[in-house]
Amino acid sequence: MTQHGFDDEDEDDIPEWVDQVMATVAKEVRRRRKELGMSAQSLADACEEIGHPIPRNVIANMESGRRASLPLVDVMVLAEALHTNPICLIYPVGYVERVQKLPLRPSEQTWDAMQWFTGAEPGEPLALDLMLRLFHQHESEQRALSAAESSEQDEAWKAKSASDATQREEALSAQAFYAERAALAKERLRHIRTTIREEGGTPPMLLPSRFTSPFDDNNHLEEDF
Repeated sequence: MTQHGFDDEDEDDIPEWVDQVMATVAKEVRRRRKELGMSAQSLADACEEIGHPIPRNVIANMESGRRASLPLVDVMVLAEALHTNPICLIYPVGYVERVQKLPLRPSEQTWDAMQWFTGAEPGEPLALDLMLRLFHQHESEQRALSAAESSEQDEAWKAKSASDATQREEALSAQAFYAERAALAKERLRHIRTTIREEGGTPPMLLPSRFTSPFDDNNHLEEDF
């Protein structure tokens, strides 16, 4: 099934939204299976090895549109067996141009629908779950801290190995700049992690950093600040 031209069809010809979602997943499972050179039986075998058997006839019925339902757990296991992500079966970016995100909604670009589903692009900040937003911010600051620390270390090495005073001064200046950026990222991380705790959540593990100590008294990786 294709989602192209959805808005141009008569209302009576529009398949039910649930059927559209299932058909999109089924089509992508078949496409991915063929791409990997897997038979329906080999896919069924792979699902069984993962620990959630999906018989060959069930896979065949799904791909042909004869299956009445498609549990989320099946989508998760099929994605693992097909060496992809579950979201790529539901929203096959690049293979399906448009999808209907929700019932009674017009179709939209598959990429936009995928971003909505994953929370990768929240749109209006108030519409995004607070904890998800905090974790996005945490990941961003982790990357900023890692990059700043790496650059700071590079400039420290340049200063140490500089062949003249001018090069050494330039390297030391750059090192101080990146040290300041690292300190700012560190402070923002501290604030984000505090907010996560205040909201009743558990902050994610910190990446290795010279600003972190191995474990605190509760055996959790903690920031050394």
